[in-house]
Amino acid sequence: MKILKAILLVTNSMITFVMTAFLVLAGSYSLYALWDNSQVYAAADNVQAELLKLKPEEKADNGASFEELRKINPDVCGWITLDHTNVDLPVLQGKDNLTYINTDVYGEFAMAGSIFLDSGCDRSFRQKYSLLYGHHMENHQMFGDLDLYKKENFFNKNRTGTLYLPEEQIHLEVLACLSVSSSEENIFTPEKWETETKGLLKFASDHAVLVHQDLLKELMESGDSPRILAMSTCSSEFTDARTVLLAEMKEEET
Repeated sequence: MKILKAILLVTNSMITFVMTAFLVLAGSYSLYALWDNSQVYAAADNVQAELLKLKPEEKADNGASFEELRKINPDVCGWITLDHTNVDLPVLQGKDNLTYINTDVYGEFAMAGSIFLDSGCDRSFRQKYSLLYGHHMENHQMFGDLDLYKKENFFNKNRTGTLYLPEEQIHLEVLACLSVSSSEENIFTPEKWETETKGLLKFASDHAVLVHQDLLKELMESGDSPRILAMSTCSSEFTDARTVLLAEMKEEET
């Protein structure tokens, strides 16, 4: 009996030790995960703050700013700004769509990655359709603020942005917000719309979560296919969901 009690005591002690060790390890991992997450967001904040000093100024000569940006990284091909959001970042284009998924504009590893143009698109944005990617991040970082356009009130009141290019500025007029699968070829096959986008407008009309009907009608009735910019980020509605914002690209009047 004494031996059995001793065995039970030892067993209980071992179980208690293991559970305590597990809880300590779990707590330590949770603290590390929180710290690591904060470092990711801090790094993204720091990069954006540094780059904003080089942002091309509206209605100004963009050459010098883009020259400085391209000294940092020759893959910089533009700068995207969505009014009344924190989307205010350079656009890069790599040799493929993995180049900047976890690499910042300085060429350093970064979980936040960069905003980048699909490698199959024309880096001068002259084709009828251009597609940008960016990570979905909290705290209004990268393309996290695309979520704002899912809210009808925000969507209705915030319709503008600017795509700055080395030789020109493109006015952006928000058209539609969609929730689609990452395999949706109407969004993620840019070559499909290189020369015409009327079919894309029809797709947006049929599948958009929110759409500006006045602009859609104007574009559908136009004799020419408009230039469309798509901006994509991850979403949680369903497996492989993507939030996609479509905007018409118009050359700024001089």
